[in-house]
Amino acid sequence: MITLQEYLTVAALLFSLGLLIVLFRNNAISILMGIELMLNAANINFVAFSQSLGGLAGQVFALFVIVAAAAEAAVAIAIIVLMYQNLGTTDVEKAKNLNG
Repeated sequence: MITLQEYLTVAALLFSLGLLIVLFRNNAISILMGIELMLNAANINFVAFSQSLGGLAGQVFALFVIVAAAAEAAVAIAIIVLMYQNLGTTDVEKAKNLNG
């Protein structure tokens, strides 16, 4: 049986990895993947605590987070595609000024 501590450890490692990706990458796609990793780490915590405490509240909330993450990813990919069309790159440092 996997304990709550093991779930929280995996979630902390996943969140840390996502945070490092967001902080140290310049590619917009990589940053988006880092954000998704952090959201998945939060979902692991919700489900783990829901299982530990009994009930379905954490699992339902995790489902809402997944839906919000899907909508966020769709909007972000549309913005990244437009950025690539206008600037020819997905480097966020070059898009900082939005002048091209």
